[in-house]
Amino acid sequence: MPKIKVNDITMNYEHQGQGEPLVLIPYLAADNACYAFQVADYAKHFACISIDPRGAGETDKPAQTYSTQLFADDVAAFMQAIGIARAHVSGLSLGAATGMWLAAKHPQRVKSLSLHSGWTKTDPFLKVVVQGWQTMAKGLGSVTEMVIQGIFPWCFTPELYAAKPDYIASLAAFVRGRPAQPLDAFLRQSDAVIAHDAEAALAGIKAPTQITFGRHDTVTSTRFADAMKNGIARSELMVFETCAHAPIYESVAEFNEKTLNFLRRNSG
Repeated sequence: MPKIKVNDITMNYEHQGQGEPLVLIPYLAADNACYAFQVADYAKHFACISIDPRGAGETDKPAQTYSTQLFADDVAAFMQAIGIARAHVSGLSLGAATGMWLAAKHPQRVKSLSLHSGWTKTDPFLKVVVQGWQTMAKGLGSVTEMVIQGIFPWCFTPELYAAKPDYIASLAAFVRGRPAQPLDAFLRQSDAVIAHDAEAALAGIKAPTQITFGRHDTVTSTRFADAMKNGIARSELMVFETCAHAPIYESVAEFNEKTLNFLRRNSG
C-alpha cells in the first residue's frame, strides 16, 4: 500500500476505484480496511481513498497528545500531499468526529460530508464508556482483544449476536488479522475521543451533510442527533432502525444503498 509524508508523520492509505475522490476516515483503533464492506460498492462510482489515521494501522504513532482537530489537519495535509483539492469525506464514530473538524477548519476541501454514529461533544456517559475500554485494554494487554470483547458489544445488537454468531466470529477474525494497535497509541487515540468538542465548530460546516445513527446505539446515540442536525445548516438525518453503533457491518446492504444515494446526489 502507498505511503506519503503528512505533517510530522508518514501516512499509509489505500486507493480503489475511479471517479470523484471519496476519503474514508476510520473509527477508533481501526485502519483503512475497516470500510472493506463499503468500498466494494462505493468504488463502482468513486475513487475511494481509505487512510490509516495517526496512531493506527501502518501510519506513524508518535508519542504526543492526539486530538480530533489534529486528525482533521492530518487529513487536510494528506489531501494536499496526494493532489486532491476537494473530496467527499466520510467517517464513522471517531472518523465522523474528525470529519466535522475537517469540514469546519478546511471547508474548501470538503464537497460532501457523511457523519455516521458521530457526536458533537463527549458527555459524561460516553466518557465513562471510553475510559472502560482503556481499562480493559490495559488489563488484557491487547487492543485487538479489547476491541472484540469490549467494543463489539456496543457496536452490534443482541439480536445479531444471537442470529449470526458465525458472522460475529468472522468479524473478530478480521480484526485479529489487521495490524495490532499498540496500547499507548490506543490510549492517545481514545483520549482524543474523550476530549472531543466540536459544538462551536458546527456552524462552520458548509458542505451538504448526511448524519446517520443506529436506533439501538447507546454509545453515540440519537441523543446527539438534534445538536448535529440543528448545528449543521445543510444536513439531513437518517436512522438505521435495526442497528447499534456499526450499521456498516450490521446492515451492510441498507447502509451502502442509503449512503451511496447521498453521495451520488451530491456528486458532479
